[in-house]
Amino acid sequence: MLIQTAKRLLQGAILMSTLAAAAIHAAPRDLIIDTDPGADDVVALFLAMASPDELKIRAITTVAGNVRLDKTSRNARLAREWAGREDIPVYAGAGRPLVRTPIYAADVHGEEGLTGVPVHEPKQGLAKGNAVQYLVDTLANAEPHSVTLAMLGPQTNLALALIQQPDIVKGIKEVVIMGGAHFNGGNITPVAEFNLYADPHAAEVVLGSGVKLTYLPLDVTHKVITSDARLKQLAAVGNGASQKVVDILNAYIKYDMDKYGMTGGPVHDATVIAYLLKPELFSGKQIHMTVDSREGPTFAQTVADWYGVLKQPANVMWIENGDAQGFFDLLSTRLARLK
Repeated sequence: MLIQTAKRLLQGAILMSTLAAAAIHAAPRDLIIDTDPGADDVVALFLAMASPDELKIRAITTVAGNVRLDKTSRNARLAREWAGREDIPVYAGAGRPLVRTPIYAADVHGEEGLTGVPVHEPKQGLAKGNAVQYLVDTLANAEPHSVTLAMLGPQTNLALALIQQPDIVKGIKEVVIMGGAHFNGGNITPVAEFNLYADPHAAEVVLGSGVKLTYLPLDVTHKVITSDARLKQLAAVGNGASQKVVDILNAYIKYDMDKYGMTGGPVHDATVIAYLLKPELFSGKQIHMTVDSREGPTFAQTVADWYGVLKQPANVMWIENGDAQGFFDLLSTRLARLK
Protein backbone atom coordinates (compact mmCIF):
# COMPACT_ATOMS: atom_id res chain seq x y z
CA MET A 1 0.00 0.00 0.00
CA LEU A 2 2.77 2.44 0.93
CA ILE A 3 4.60 1.63 -2.29
CA GLN A 4 1.46 2.23 -4.38
CA THR A 5 0.78 5.52 -2.59
CA ALA A 6 4.36 6.63 -3.18
CA LYS A 7 4.06 5.74 -6.87
CA ARG A 8 0.84 7.75 -7.19
CA LEU A 9 2.45 10.74 -5.49
CA LEU A 10 5.46 10.48 -7.78
CA GLN A 11 3.26 10.25 -10.86
CA GLY A 12 1.28 13.27 -9.66
CA ALA A 13 4.47 15.24 -9.12
CA ILE A 14 5.73 14.32 -12.60
CA LEU A 15 2.40 15.36 -14.14
CA MET A 16 2.44 18.71 -12.33
CA SER A 17 6.02 19.30 -13.41
CA THR A 18 5.12 18.48 -17.02
CA LEU A 19 2.12 20.82 -16.95
CA ALA A 20 4.22 23.61 -15.44
CA ALA A 21 6.89 23.13 -18.09
CA ALA A 22 4.23 23.21 -20.81
CA ALA A 23 2.79 26.42 -19.37
CA ILE A 24 6.22 28.03 -19.36
CA HIS A 25 6.84 26.85 -22.93
CA ALA A 26 3.50 28.24 -24.05
CA ALA A 27 4.09 31.71 -22.60
CA PRO A 28 4.24 34.31 -25.39
CA ARG A 29 7.59 35.89 -26.18
CA ASP A 30 7.98 39.51 -25.05
CA LEU A 31 8.72 41.39 -28.26
CA ILE A 32 9.56 44.92 -29.38
CA ILE A 33 9.37 45.48 -33.14
CA ASP A 34 11.70 48.19 -34.48
CA THR A 35 10.70 49.06 -38.02
CA ASP A 36 10.69 51.51 -40.95
CA PRO A 37 7.48 50.68 -42.88
CA GLY A 38 7.87 49.99 -45.86
CA ALA A 39 5.73 47.45 -47.69
CA ASP A 40 7.32 44.25 -46.34
CA ASP A 41 7.39 45.79 -42.85
CA VAL A 42 3.59 46.10 -42.93
CA VAL A 43 3.27 42.42 -43.87
CA ALA A 44 5.62 41.59 -40.99
CA LEU A 45 3.54 43.68 -38.58
CA PHE A 46 0.33 41.95 -39.69
CA LEU A 47 1.94 38.54 -39.14
CA ALA A 48 3.14 39.52 -35.67
CA MET A 49 -0.10 41.21 -34.60
CA ALA A 50 -2.10 38.16 -35.70
CA SER A 51 -0.01 35.91 -33.41
CA PRO A 52 -0.75 36.99 -29.81
CA ASP A 53 -0.42 33.46 -28.43
CA GLU A 54 3.26 33.40 -29.37
CA LEU A 55 4.21 37.08 -29.45
CA LYS A 56 3.40 39.66 -26.78
CA ILE A 57 4.17 42.88 -28.64
CA ARG A 58 5.14 45.41 -26.00
CA ALA A 59 5.63 48.24 -28.50
CA ILE A 60 6.45 49.17 -32.08
CA THR A 61 9.34 51.60 -32.43
CA THR A 62 9.93 53.43 -35.68
CA VAL A 63 13.05 54.66 -37.42
CA ALA A 64 13.86 56.51 -40.63
CA GLY A 65 14.81 54.09 -43.38
CA ASN A 66 12.63 53.15 -46.31
CA VAL A 67 11.14 56.65 -46.06
CA ARG A 68 11.41 59.56 -43.62
CA LEU A 69 10.51 59.09 -39.96
CA ASP A 70 7.17 60.88 -40.16
CA LYS A 71 6.05 58.47 -42.88
CA THR A 72 7.42 55.30 -41.28
CA SER A 73 5.66 56.30 -38.04
CA ARG A 74 2.39 56.92 -39.85
CA ASN A 75 2.65 53.62 -41.73
CA ALA A 76 3.30 51.68 -38.51
CA ARG A 77 0.19 53.24 -37.01
CA LEU A 78 -1.75 52.42 -40.18
CA ALA A 79 -0.70 48.77 -39.95
CA ARG A 80 -1.81 48.76 -36.31
CA GLU A 81 -5.17 50.30 -37.24
CA TRP A 82 -5.75 47.90 -40.13
CA ALA A 83 -4.98 44.92 -37.88
CA GLY A 84 -7.25 46.17 -35.10
CA ARG A 85 -4.37 46.27 -32.61
CA GLU A 86 -4.53 49.85 -31.31
CA ASP A 87 -3.59 48.43 -27.91
CA ILE A 88 0.06 48.37 -29.06
CA PRO A 89 1.90 51.69 -28.53
CA VAL A 90 3.96 53.14 -31.36
CA TYR A 91 7.00 55.27 -30.46
CA ALA A 92 8.86 57.38 -33.01
CA GLY A 93 12.64 57.16 -32.84
CA ALA A 94 15.70 58.26 -34.79
CA GLY A 95 15.16 60.46 -37.81
CA ARG A 96 18.67 60.00 -39.21
CA PRO A 97 21.60 57.54 -39.04
CA LEU A 98 24.37 57.78 -36.43
CA VAL A 99 27.01 59.11 -38.83
CA ARG A 100 26.24 58.83 -42.51
CA THR A 101 23.98 61.00 -44.69
CA PRO A 102 20.38 59.73 -44.64
CA ILE A 103 19.22 57.65 -47.59
CA TYR A 104 15.75 56.34 -48.41
CA ALA A 105 14.21 53.70 -50.66
CA ALA A 106 11.28 55.52 -52.22
CA ASP A 107 12.21 53.97 -55.57
CA VAL A 108 11.26 50.60 -54.08
CA HIS A 109 8.52 51.46 -51.58
CA GLY A 110 7.04 54.59 -53.17
CA GLU A 111 7.11 58.15 -51.88
CA GLU A 112 4.74 57.29 -49.04
CA GLY A 113 6.50 54.04 -48.13
CA LEU A 114 3.52 51.98 -49.31
CA THR A 115 2.38 51.24 -52.83
CA GLY A 116 -0.75 49.45 -53.93
CA VAL A 117 -2.95 50.81 -51.11
CA PRO A 118 -4.16 54.33 -50.23
CA VAL A 119 -2.71 55.85 -47.06
CA HIS A 120 -4.29 58.25 -44.58
CA GLU A 121 -3.59 59.71 -41.16
CA PRO A 122 -4.51 57.03 -38.58
CA LYS A 123 -7.06 57.84 -35.88
CA GLN A 124 -4.68 57.04 -33.04
CA GLY A 125 -1.48 58.99 -32.60
CA LEU A 126 1.99 58.14 -31.39
CA ALA A 127 2.77 57.22 -27.81
CA LYS A 128 4.32 60.04 -25.79
CA GLY A 129 8.08 59.91 -25.57
CA ASN A 130 10.91 58.81 -27.81
CA ALA A 131 11.61 55.27 -29.01
CA VAL A 132 15.23 55.36 -27.85
CA GLN A 133 14.27 56.34 -24.30
CA TYR A 134 11.51 53.73 -24.35
CA LEU A 135 14.10 51.06 -25.21
CA VAL A 136 16.43 52.26 -22.45
CA ASP A 137 13.69 52.32 -19.80
CA THR A 138 12.06 49.04 -20.84
CA LEU A 139 15.23 47.00 -21.20
CA ALA A 140 16.84 48.43 -18.05
CA ASN A 141 13.82 47.34 -15.99
CA ALA A 142 13.14 44.02 -17.74
CA GLU A 143 13.80 40.62 -16.25
CA PRO A 144 17.23 39.34 -17.30
CA HIS A 145 17.30 38.08 -20.91
CA SER A 146 13.53 38.42 -21.33
CA VAL A 147 12.83 40.80 -24.24
CA THR A 148 13.33 39.96 -27.91
CA LEU A 149 13.83 42.72 -30.47
CA ALA A 150 12.80 42.26 -34.09
CA MET A 151 14.83 44.73 -36.14
CA LEU A 152 13.21 45.33 -39.54
CA GLY A 153 15.09 48.47 -40.59
CA PRO A 154 18.29 50.35 -39.77
CA GLN A 155 19.47 49.57 -36.23
CA THR A 156 19.81 53.21 -35.17
CA ASN A 157 17.33 53.20 -32.27
CA LEU A 158 18.90 50.22 -30.52
CA ALA A 159 22.42 51.53 -31.14
CA LEU A 160 21.53 54.88 -29.56
CA ALA A 161 19.98 53.09 -26.58
CA LEU A 162 23.10 50.95 -26.14
CA ILE A 163 25.37 53.99 -26.38
CA GLN A 164 23.25 55.80 -23.79
CA GLN A 165 23.09 52.88 -21.36
CA PRO A 166 25.21 49.83 -22.31
CA ASP A 167 23.97 47.67 -19.44
CA ILE A 168 20.50 47.37 -21.00
CA VAL A 169 21.93 44.30 -22.74
CA LYS A 170 20.99 42.36 -19.60
CA GLY A 171 17.31 42.71 -20.48
CA ILE A 172 17.69 41.44 -24.04
CA LYS A 173 16.92 37.82 -24.84
CA GLU A 174 17.74 38.00 -28.55
CA VAL A 175 17.94 40.49 -31.40
CA VAL A 176 16.62 39.15 -34.72
CA ILE A 177 17.62 41.29 -37.68
CA MET A 178 16.56 41.48 -41.30
CA GLY A 179 19.75 42.64 -42.92
CA GLY A 180 23.01 41.82 -44.58
CA ALA A 181 24.01 39.70 -47.54
CA HIS A 182 26.73 37.23 -48.42
CA PHE A 183 26.07 34.56 -51.04
CA ASN A 184 23.27 36.61 -52.61
CA GLY A 185 25.17 39.88 -53.04
CA GLY A 186 23.70 43.24 -52.09
CA ASN A 187 20.58 45.08 -53.21
CA ILE A 188 21.80 48.68 -52.82
CA THR A 189 25.44 48.11 -53.88
CA PRO A 190 27.04 44.94 -55.25
CA VAL A 191 27.85 43.85 -51.68
CA ALA A 192 25.57 45.82 -49.30
CA GLU A 193 21.97 45.26 -48.23
CA PHE A 194 19.82 48.38 -47.70
CA ASN A 195 19.22 48.20 -43.91
CA LEU A 196 22.95 47.89 -43.20
CA TYR A 197 23.84 50.48 -45.85
CA ALA A 198 21.41 52.95 -44.28
CA ASP A 199 23.30 52.81 -40.96
CA PRO A 200 26.31 50.47 -40.83
CA HIS A 201 27.72 52.27 -37.78
CA ALA A 202 24.59 51.41 -35.79
CA ALA A 203 24.92 47.78 -36.86
CA GLU A 204 28.50 47.82 -35.57
CA VAL A 205 27.35 49.09 -32.17
CA VAL A 206 24.74 46.34 -31.87
CA LEU A 207 27.19 43.70 -33.07
CA GLY A 208 29.76 44.84 -30.52
CA SER A 209 27.32 44.81 -27.62
CA GLY A 210 27.54 41.07 -27.08
CA VAL A 211 23.79 40.45 -27.36
CA LYS A 212 22.53 37.23 -28.92
CA LEU A 213 22.10 38.02 -32.63
CA THR A 214 20.27 36.27 -35.45
CA TYR A 215 20.55 37.65 -39.00
CA LEU A 216 18.09 36.89 -41.80
CA PRO A 217 20.00 38.27 -44.82
CA LEU A 218 19.17 38.50 -48.50
CA ASP A 219 20.64 34.99 -48.74
CA VAL A 220 17.40 33.65 -47.29
CA THR A 221 14.84 36.35 -48.15
CA HIS A 222 15.55 35.93 -51.87
CA LYS A 223 14.58 32.26 -51.50
CA VAL A 224 11.26 32.99 -49.77
CA ILE A 225 9.48 34.60 -52.70
CA THR A 226 5.97 35.03 -54.00
CA SER A 227 4.43 33.20 -56.94
CA ASP A 228 1.09 33.54 -58.69
CA ALA A 229 -0.17 30.53 -56.73
CA ARG A 230 1.02 31.97 -53.40
CA LEU A 231 -0.58 35.34 -54.06
CA LYS A 232 -3.83 33.55 -54.94
CA GLN A 233 -3.46 31.59 -51.69
CA LEU A 234 -3.26 34.86 -49.75
CA ALA A 235 -6.18 36.38 -51.67
CA ALA A 236 -8.29 33.30 -50.92
CA VAL A 237 -8.18 34.18 -47.20
CA GLY A 238 -10.81 36.70 -48.23
CA ASN A 239 -10.63 39.37 -45.55
CA GLY A 240 -9.49 42.99 -45.47
CA ALA A 241 -6.02 42.21 -44.13
CA SER A 242 -5.27 39.60 -46.78
CA GLN A 243 -6.50 41.89 -49.55
CA LYS A 244 -4.24 44.68 -48.30
CA VAL A 245 -1.27 42.30 -48.25
CA VAL A 246 -2.01 41.13 -51.79
CA ASP A 247 -2.44 44.70 -53.05
CA ILE A 248 0.78 45.81 -51.33
CA LEU A 249 2.78 42.84 -52.59
CA ASN A 250 1.48 43.04 -56.15
CA ALA A 251 2.87 46.57 -56.36
CA TYR A 252 5.99 46.02 -54.26
CA ILE A 253 7.40 42.86 -55.85
CA LYS A 254 7.56 44.35 -59.35
CA TYR A 255 10.78 46.19 -58.51
CA ASP A 256 12.74 43.08 -57.52
CA MET A 257 11.22 40.94 -60.27
CA ASP A 258 12.34 43.47 -62.87
CA LYS A 259 15.75 44.06 -61.27
CA TYR A 260 16.71 40.43 -60.71
CA GLY A 261 14.60 38.64 -63.33
CA MET A 262 12.97 36.66 -60.53
CA THR A 263 9.69 34.76 -60.93
CA GLY A 264 8.40 36.32 -57.72
CA GLY A 265 9.44 38.83 -55.11
CA PRO A 266 10.79 38.59 -51.56
CA VAL A 267 8.87 39.69 -48.44
CA HIS A 268 12.08 40.43 -46.55
CA ASP A 269 10.99 41.69 -43.13
CA ALA A 270 8.17 39.20 -42.66
CA THR A 271 10.75 36.39 -42.55
CA VAL A 272 11.94 37.74 -39.17
CA ILE A 273 8.48 37.28 -37.66
CA ALA A 274 8.10 33.88 -39.32
CA TYR A 275 11.44 32.85 -37.80
CA LEU A 276 10.20 33.84 -34.34
CA LEU A 277 6.96 31.92 -34.85
CA LYS A 278 8.30 28.83 -36.62
CA PRO A 279 12.10 28.61 -36.50
CA GLU A 280 11.86 25.10 -37.94
CA LEU A 281 11.08 26.70 -41.32
CA PHE A 282 14.64 28.05 -41.45
CA SER A 283 18.21 26.79 -41.26
CA GLY A 284 21.63 28.36 -40.88
CA LYS A 285 24.62 28.24 -38.58
CA GLN A 286 26.63 30.22 -36.08
CA ILE A 287 29.34 32.25 -37.82
CA HIS A 288 31.65 35.20 -37.25
CA MET A 289 30.44 38.40 -38.92
CA THR A 290 31.75 41.95 -39.16
CA VAL A 291 30.37 45.09 -40.80
CA ASP A 292 32.59 47.15 -43.08
CA SER A 293 31.98 50.84 -42.28
CA ARG A 294 34.95 52.15 -44.28
CA GLU A 295 34.13 54.50 -47.12
CA GLY A 296 34.62 52.77 -50.44
CA PRO A 297 33.15 50.06 -52.66
CA THR A 298 32.66 47.63 -49.74
CA PHE A 299 30.91 50.18 -47.49
CA ALA A 300 28.26 48.45 -45.32
CA GLN A 301 29.14 44.95 -46.49
CA THR A 302 28.43 42.21 -43.97
CA VAL A 303 31.57 40.09 -44.00
CA ALA A 304 30.10 36.70 -43.17
CA ASP A 305 32.77 34.08 -42.49
CA TRP A 306 30.59 31.13 -43.51
CA TYR A 307 33.46 28.66 -43.71
CA GLY A 308 35.29 29.84 -40.59
CA VAL A 309 38.51 30.75 -42.41
CA LEU A 310 39.30 33.58 -39.98
CA LYS A 311 39.21 31.25 -36.97
CA GLN A 312 37.24 33.85 -35.00
CA PRO A 313 34.51 33.03 -32.46
CA ALA A 314 30.98 33.00 -33.85
CA ASN A 315 28.93 36.06 -32.96
CA VAL A 316 25.74 35.68 -35.03
CA MET A 317 23.34 32.99 -36.16
CA TRP A 318 23.28 33.47 -39.94
CA ILE A 319 20.12 32.09 -41.56
CA GLU A 320 20.77 30.82 -45.06
CA ASN A 321 17.72 28.78 -46.11
CA GLY A 322 13.96 28.95 -45.63
CA ASP A 323 10.87 26.95 -46.54
CA ALA A 324 9.07 29.33 -48.90
CA GLN A 325 5.77 27.45 -49.07
CA GLY A 326 5.83 26.94 -45.31
CA PHE A 327 6.22 30.70 -44.91
CA PHE A 328 3.22 31.48 -47.12
CA ASP A 329 1.14 28.79 -45.40
CA LEU A 330 1.92 30.44 -42.06
CA LEU A 331 1.16 33.92 -43.39
CA SER A 332 -2.17 32.77 -44.86
CA THR A 333 -3.21 31.06 -41.65
CA ARG A 334 -2.40 34.08 -39.50
CA LEU A 335 -3.97 36.66 -41.83
CA ALA A 336 -7.22 34.70 -41.51
CA ARG A 337 -7.30 35.74 -37.84
CA LEU A 338 -7.54 39.44 -38.77
CA LYS A 339 -10.45 41.34 -40.25
